Amino acid sequence: MKSKNIYTLIIFLSICSASFAQPVSTEGFSKTSGGLYYKLIVDNKKTKGRLGDVIKMNLIYMTQRDSVLFSTYEEEMGPVQFTINPPTFHGDPMGGFALLGEGDSALFLMPVDSAYQNQEMPAFAKNGEYIKIRVNVLSLMTKEDFENKKQTEMNVQNEKEFSAIDSYLVKKGLQAQKTASGLYYIIEKQGDGLKAEAGKTVTVNYTGKLMDGKVFDSSLNPGRTPFDFKLGAGQVIKGWDEGIALFKVGGKGTLIIPSTLGYGSRASQQIPANSPLIFDIELLSVK
Repeated sequence: MKSKNIYTLIIFLSICSASFAQPVSTEGFSKTSGGLYYKLIVDNKKTKGRLGDVIKMNLIYMTQRDSVLFSTYEEEMGPVQFTINPPTFHGDPMGGFALLGEGDSALFLMPVDSAYQNQEMPAFAKNGEYIKIRVNVLSLMTKEDFENKKQTEMNVQNEKEFSAIDSYLVKKGLQAQKTASGLYYIIEKQGDGLKAEAGKTVTVNYTGKLMDGKVFDSSLNPGRTPFDFKLGAGQVIKGWDEGIALFKVGGKGTLIIPSTLGYGSRASQQIPANSPLIFDIELLSVK
């Protein structure tokens, strides 16, 4: 995570008519070796962060007059979670995150001129002023604990989805094969052309639907054309990179993709979070 870019992006997203003209006193604040002023508001006396730890928190960015620029409490994104990395600029809040533990809260003063170093200063701020950042830490984990937790959650989600997919296949009277990764596939027609391989550009017709039969996308819709992409280059979801490689040109079939090989916990207007996806596909060409 490039903290400098993230902080400036957050500010830009919420620029308003707020003024920074009111001076800020640093009395009562401590200062990190990296130039960040900080004040602990709540100290739960728990283990503090270290470089490489994964921290989850709510943030409020404010002007010097306490006008809110950005708040995770008010945004759809909710709390932010990231790895604690070394500071990259004078007054970088990253230097303060390692001072906090689970349940702690603090107030940071981030120098505006440092955050915008080598960039054009925005109209709402001046050199020598500060952006106030209110931090409330929700959780703190080592990288190892975070990865273990993520893997456990993934395993539970996989088992839940595999059970749902198996029930779907029985209900529909379908016979599918399953790869080691958890991808289900049905070959309806063996193609006799070139086999899809990583690094090749493939052209595919497809219809994507949820397990309730609701179609969310199709290249066969009026005005649409077959979809081209480079196989194995990460341009599509993992289930497609793996699944399309099972076909030869002229082949037709169905891919049933668990969410861990699809969009995971990311939700969209048409695809709920943690949704297995069904794709009827036809491989048209390999180049």
